[in-house]
Amino acid sequence: MLIQTPEIAQTTPQLAATIHLRIPRSEIRSVMGPGLNEILAAVKDQGIGPAGPWFTHHLKTDQATFDFEICVPVSSPVERVGRVVGREIPSMKVVQTVYNGPYEQLGHAWAEFNTWISERGHATAADFFECYPVGPESGPDAAQWRTELRRPLA
Repeated sequence: MLIQTPEIAQTTPQLAATIHLRIPRSEIRSVMGPGLNEILAAVKDQGIGPAGPWFTHHLKTDQATFDFEICVPVSSPVERVGRVVGREIPSMKVVQTVYNGPYEQLGHAWAEFNTWISERGHATAADFFECYPVGPESGPDAAQWRTELRRPLA
């Protein structure tokens, strides 16, 4: 099993600095780092973050594109800087799990997670979240990387 046993949880509202992107799937690796660095610079300049691990909020995916937000938690509202805007992620009921390993296997982890969800009859919203508390910035051993997978319940 690639993922830990999923669980149902209630999240709390979270202020975040975000950049919204709609890109071809092939560009994900080239836009993620620069987008995250842009947000981190803005929140550090404003003295409001990061207030936790960064995450992505995927609004819609299809075979060709990703429509998502790169997000950094902040301690107070964000003043817009270029592409960086503030928003509040509302409280929601979610099903969540943790995947440990390299990002190249995330697709397999999501497939396992989605199978678990459907086998238990849970209805989820179309969007989903990935949170990255331990990743490449923490060290080169991809086996130690940790990604939290979260699907809002419908």
